[in-house]
Amino acid sequence: MNNIGIWLDKEKAHMVFLDKDSEKFETLLSEIENYRPSGGSGTKTAKWGPQDVVQDSKFLEREKHQHKTYFKKLVEAIKSADNIALFGPAETALRFKKELDKNYPELAAKVKTVERADSMTNNQVKKLVRDFFKT
Repeated sequence: MNNIGIWLDKEKAHMVFLDKDSEKFETLLSEIENYRPSGGSGTKTAKWGPQDVVQDSKFLEREKHQHKTYFKKLVEAIKSADNIALFGPAETALRFKKELDKNYPELAAKVKTVERADSMTNNQVKKLVRDFFKT
């Protein structure tokens, strides 16, 4: 049995690969940009104050493509799994599950759980995955 547990958020994915007699831990970085609007136009003495022009739609579109790239890398890393467990503190794990349902149904069928889990150390992630798969 090849069981894989993944703790993921927007920044990184910690993957724990469990076989009958081995355990492997890997981290995959997402390369998704953080959103920090800056800039602006006008002056402080303008009638309504400084006017910031932020291109939200461009950022959101770029972020969507970065998520797709991140999820493709994850799929490549876990395509040999028999069972998959997803954990994470935010909506990224749910988003990944939806991506699997939509574009990778054969992998989506192997997902046993999607659970919320706060930020953890590497050893805590390993223990969480071992406890879930009872190895």
